[in-house]
This record gives sequence, structure tokens and C-alpha cells, in this order.
Amino acid sequence: MHHPAMSPPLFTADLPGVGGRIRVRNEDFEVEEVPSYEPCGSGDHLYLWVEKRGMAPEFFARTIAQKLGISPGAVGTAGLKDRHAITRQWVSVPKESEPNVGKLDGEGMRVLKTGRHTNKLKPGHLRGNQFRILIREANREVSAEAILDRIRTPGLPNFYGPQRFGREGSTVDLGLQCLAGKAPRRIRPFLFRFALSAVQSLLFNDYLTRRLKDGLFRTVIAGDVMTKWPTGGMFVTQDIVAEQLRFDAREIVTAGPMFGKKTYPAEGLAAEREAAVLRDNKLSPASFGGFGKLVLGTRRHNLIYLDDLTANWEPDGLRLSFTLPAGSYATVLLAEVMKTTIDDEEAKPDDEEEGDQ
Repeated sequence: MHHPAMSPPLFTADLPGVGGRIRVRNEDFEVEEVPSYEPCGSGDHLYLWVEKRGMAPEFFARTIAQKLGISPGAVGTAGLKDRHAITRQWVSVPKESEPNVGKLDGEGMRVLKTGRHTNKLKPGHLRGNQFRILIREANREVSAEAILDRIRTPGLPNFYGPQRFGREGSTVDLGLQCLAGKAPRRIRPFLFRFALSAVQSLLFNDYLTRRLKDGLFRTVIAGDVMTKWPTGGMFVTQDIVAEQLRFDAREIVTAGPMFGKKTYPAEGLAAEREAAVLRDNKLSPASFGGFGKLVLGTRRHNLIYLDDLTANWEPDGLRLSFTLPAGSYATVLLAEVMKTTIDDEEAKPDDEEEGDQ
């Protein structure tokens, strides 16, 4: 199926894009993890700061496990990193692996530094990701700066990128089958979970699209759930005027629903708008029951601020540099800048916010 929320509206649709191509070479796309914490220096886990080039994320932990002679389950990562790229991230392994760390260097991987820590690294233990992306064959006549200026002040809509939904929405279709109790008999647990969360992501995009179309991107409405920026607790808007002032001052942001049985509830008008999203997609809150902890539900920032967003022309094209919070998509920003369909095969099932794990 193709649902309009899979390709949500552009925030800068009236400005021309630079076009061009990404990921022509691995080094055109650099991603570096911004960890939630650094290794403390002691403990039973060895942390490795690993650089990889052109390696599929699903082989990454397995390759490390094979070379160190440990089980893949003993390798901890905070998130999966893109294949056609140079990436740097922390990986945790049992401290007993220390003598073998030298075996990891080679075949597109190298260990840049190590440290000791008290716990294994788990999905979601990252603050965000820092990107350096070269757009080749970009049009130098177009002002990239005009696009970035439009995004810097109000923030970027925090849509899910198209790669979240599978080719032609195949992952969403599978998720809808699973919600209806019609999952294929031999579905892998990982895929089951990913398909269910693709439906949550689609519904979030639908909700946020409606907000943009109704001119409510930066407007607090009655009963909106707000959350502190960049991280912090959630609460329901009681005093619209006061919360709008705090929103404008970047202290808090509106938070949209990742639907599930424990999603922090909105009230009033905001709750009515969220109920309409479910209803129009032929779902209800009850659709998400009966899955244990798989679709508990959470809230997601409706927008993100990119305080370090820069664009510079180089001989080979336009270099973008920016940091995204965990669970936000570089493809969403790239679509604004390039205005072309970005067929980006990377999906990030493990980079999601911890709230849904």
C-alpha cells in the first residue's frame, strides 16, 4: 500500500532544492555516535570505539563476535549504523576479550580506542548521531542557506524517513497484519517487533502531517502533551498561554503519540485529534493490546532543533554537517535540502528512543 504519511509534506516546499546524489562513496556519508555516557574506566565490560566502512549493520556485531570468539549476544551496541558510510560508535564486549582486540582491525573495521565500564551497552544508550554528508552533483545556483535558515529557527518536523516503512510500505503492511492477529506463521521476533513499530511510525507521521496542514506546527493546543527540550518529563498543557511562551523559548516542545497501551494520554482537543488519526486508519487504542511489551507506546518530539546545522560548498559538492537526536532521520533533512526522492535503504530498527523497548 502507499499511505500519504510515508512521504510527508516538506517544510520548505516553496524553496528549490540542490538535487544531487548521496552515498556515491562510503566516505561521502560519515556518522558518529553521540553516546549517552563515556566508559567510566572500570568494570566487567570492555568498550571499544570502532570505526567501520561499508559494512552492513546486521553483520557488524556478528563479525566482532566471530573475531573475538564470543557469542553475538555478548556484543552490545546502542544503535545500528548505516552500511554505505564511515561510522564510529561504541561497542561493548566482556572484559575477557581484551587480549583479542587486535584481531578486529581489518576488513573495513578498526578499533580507535578502548575503555572499561560497569554495564553492557544497550539499544537506546545514545544521545544522538553526528553526520557529515557530501551531496555530489548538487546545483550551485540554489541557495542551500535559504533552506537551512528556514529550518534553524522553528526546528525540523521530526518525521520518520521513508526507509522506516519498507519498500512500497511492505513493513507497514506486515505490521497491520500483525496488529490484526494475522501475522505469518514463522515470522522472526525481530521482524515482528519492527513491523509493529513501523505502524506506530506511520501513525505518528500522519498525526504530524495533520498538525502542519492545520497550521499547528508551533502552536500549543488545549490538552497537548509537552516534554522538556532536549530531554525530560512529560505533562499535559493546562495553561496554553504560559506553555506557548515556554515553547517559543525552546524550554519545551509538543510531543506526538507513538500509539500503544501505555502512551501518555493527551486531553481535550489534542486527544480528539489523536483519536481521529487512529479512527481514520481503522484502528483503536484496543488494537495495541495483547502484545506484551512490544507496543507499549510512548511520545516523540514533534520537532527537533539543529543547532549545529551547516552547509559548505566543496570542490565535489555540498557538505552538510549536523547532529540529530537518537531516533531522528537524516533523510528527512536531506529531502528538504535536495528536493529529490531519496531512495535510502538504511533502516534503523535499534536506534529508536528507549521508551518503546
